[in-house]
Amino acid sequence: MAARRKREVGAFLLLVPILLLFGVGVFTATTRKITPSLACTTNDFSGLFDGSGLAATFEGESIPVPSALADVASVRVLGEADMGERWVEIDLSEQTLRAWNGGELYLETPVSTGLRWYPTPTGEFRIWVKLKYTKMEGGEGAYYYYLPNVPYVMYFGNDEVPNWRGYGLHGTYWHSDFGTPRSHGCVNLPTPSAEKLYYWVGPVLPDGKSVVYASSDNPGTRVVIHD
Repeated sequence: MAARRKREVGAFLLLVPILLLFGVGVFTATTRKITPSLACTTNDFSGLFDGSGLAATFEGESIPVPSALADVASVRVLGEADMGERWVEIDLSEQTLRAWNGGELYLETPVSTGLRWYPTPTGEFRIWVKLKYTKMEGGEGAYYYYLPNVPYVMYFGNDEVPNWRGYGLHGTYWHSDFGTPRSHGCVNLPTPSAEKLYYWVGPVLPDGKSVVYASSDNPGTRVVIHD
């Protein structure tokens, strides 16, 4: 009887490290699953072109920043509908963005949204800040990116997806593979389309400014993202 009990205790002691490892693995996996990811975050909210940022890194390649981006003049785009009627629709299954002026289509363009492991969130959002230029850096390993002077950035968020997560719409100079997911969660637009959208959506950019935050008097345009 004593020998049998000794064997049972020994077997249990052998299982303890396995159970602990399994528990840590489950905890780690669960933690990774629920930890909010970051998309295209920035710490530069000046909206100004950085003359020293002339080289980008994306998917392990060095990419020159187009010098033409620095020469773009601010042009306000006027529409027939007021700001309250404008909204932006992003269809993830089609990889398409449509900007609606009430019930009329203002702009349609292919886009690149988040990769499977960096998904673009679905839901209804509001643009909270517009930056004419900003620097984005993040990812790791083969997916590290350093992107100075990203043009026409429109960050959006809501109560479930807070602003600090860094999701936005913006122009793209580092790839042209639109219609295919390529991003860390942001919505990549062809730069000419991003320029049109930037000046069309709210908040309205004051003349001569490169950045504007949404407010109750100058609200951000609604953005609807769906599968």
